[in-house]
Amino acid sequence: MEIEFDLTKSVEENASKYFEESKKAKKKLEGAKKALAETKKKLDLLLKQESQFLEEQAQKLIKKEKKREWYEKFHWFMSSEGFLCIGGKDATSNELVIKKHTDKNDLVLHTDMAGSPFFVIKNGQEAGEQTIKEAAQAVAAYSRAWKLGHTSADVFYVKPEQVTKEAKPGEYVPKGSFMVYGKTQYLYPKLEYAIGLIGEEIIGGPAPAVEKQTKHFVLVIPGKENKGELSKKIKHKLKGGDLDEIAKFLPAGGAEIKK
Repeated sequence: MEIEFDLTKSVEENASKYFEESKKAKKKLEGAKKALAETKKKLDLLLKQESQFLEEQAQKLIKKEKKREWYEKFHWFMSSEGFLCIGGKDATSNELVIKKHTDKNDLVLHTDMAGSPFFVIKNGQEAGEQTIKEAAQAVAAYSRAWKLGHTSADVFYVKPEQVTKEAKPGEYVPKGSFMVYGKTQYLYPKLEYAIGLIGEEIIGGPAPAVEKQTKHFVLVIPGKENKGELSKKIKHKLKGGDLDEIAKFLPAGGAEIKK
């Protein structure tokens, strides 16, 4: 290292000059180190975000490639006795459930309240009392009773031949609605629903049906939280699951996790 001395200045003046320059250099070095640390921190954050993005894209691809069963476009669950139960999400799917997916050996469930889904228990006439209770609870959960904050609902069940589009003279049956004739049997389920996790797959249904498949679940009841915020809380509690899948199983009209 070479050091130049200004011969017109004293030794003290030369020393003072290089001392000041060394202080400036030290400050620049500290600034450079700080800038390097900040850059490294930003790089680590970008790498983390990139990793999260790639993982999300991979999950979306897996979800897209996963074969969907025909009943997954409806409300659905598998009862604790192993019976498939499906329900309409709106007027159009109500029509499909009854007209296309109801067979003579099924059972049909509904409420007296407008704005409720029709649910069908496939091979329901062979099902036990427990499955019928579970299906009734699903009807109640997805009915307007949930939106109104009720704690229970009146749900009836009938055989398929009792459900028809044929109205009485002077009456009109709108899309998604049906006339029910003959004897009806009622149940009075409480309004609560379970969201569970099996591996990375989200399932939903009445508590006994979900508990039959996994011990990893939460119960929701009517409340004021919207689907988006509640889905995040449920995902946190379950430590997994897709937010869209969680929201898909939640009843409309606000809910909260049962303490």
